[in-house]
Amino acid sequence: MKKRLLASVLAAGMVLSLAACGGTETAATTAAAADTTAAPAGKEEVAGAEAEGEAAPASDWAPSTTVSIVVPAGAGGNTDLSARVFAEYAKKMTGADFIVVNANGAAGSVAANQVLSAAPDGHTFLYGHNLVNVANIAGVTDYNYTAFKLGPTFALDPAQQLYANPDKYKTLDEFIEAAKAAPGQLKACTEVGAYTYYELLAFEKAAGIDLDLVDVGSNSDKIAAMLSGQVDLMPGAYINCKDYLEAGQFVCLGAPTEDRYDLISDIPTLKEQGVDLVYPNCEFSFYFPKETPDDVIAWYDALVKNMTADPDAQEAIKKVEMEPYYLSAADSEKNDERIYNEIKAIADDLAQ
Repeated sequence: MKKRLLASVLAAGMVLSLAACGGTETAATTAAAADTTAAPAGKEEVAGAEAEGEAAPASDWAPSTTVSIVVPAGAGGNTDLSARVFAEYAKKMTGADFIVVNANGAAGSVAANQVLSAAPDGHTFLYGHNLVNVANIAGVTDYNYTAFKLGPTFALDPAQQLYANPDKYKTLDEFIEAAKAAPGQLKACTEVGAYTYYELLAFEKAAGIDLDLVDVGSNSDKIAAMLSGQVDLMPGAYINCKDYLEAGQFVCLGAPTEDRYDLISDIPTLKEQGVDLVYPNCEFSFYFPKETPDDVIAWYDALVKNMTADPDAQEAIKKVEMEPYYLSAADSEKNDERIYNEIKAIADDLAQ
């Protein structure tokens, strides 16, 4: 059943993807910024950021007009909010203007196609996590991260946690026991072919259960489905679920991470509870048109390294329930390759 659903949804996704090449309606919002400015980050001494990659070289390039940060999501989620943090602090640190452009749809390909067709001049880039790779694995697009020139990584959100209704299930063991007692009947909400779809497939295999994966749409649609009792399980980002946890409307069954993160230190990992699953985190990187010059990438690399080492910017990132996380452009490309291969292995296992 899941394979039939996958095929039908992906066919629709391909149509949306192709339509996106001709243009799509987007909402652009100028990020708030302070009046204070500083020299472009690429010309400053970079120090204090933790990273395995080499320090970004200085660059004489700087934006000559407003920079568009194209976000493959609607307003208010973790992708959008962290992009706005970057826009605000980039303005403070460089004096340049940045706007966030929300371009949701077709598993992120609406936004990706918009950037692929943009001029490679450093004034337009895609900001997000994993979606470029997942859309390719799912068959929505015929390209992955290699179609872009990778910039640095700016922030991290731990792999999406698993949430349930506490009136039905209070622990991971309770949920798994119920799922084994009723194979294929417990419903888990996702967007077929998206990041959470492959996470749920990996969870099914690791836990030895069979779920009914239901495509309900966006994050807000998933939450509505959970609150109304239409579904039993939801993968979600902490920022979207925190209020419902505190209100007792959701319970978190666990996080598919190697270790606990400070952000969600009270939430146990799946591995702690006997389910051997570690899924890729949401690591938010910059994707530029392929022919973007190296000095442009170097400018953003140094800016992000400076920003993620700045205490005020760090605090701003944490306020949107994410962690500052710098990777150089070179390390970001290696990281995308790793994530692509990990998620593709899950999809290939499904196809067997």
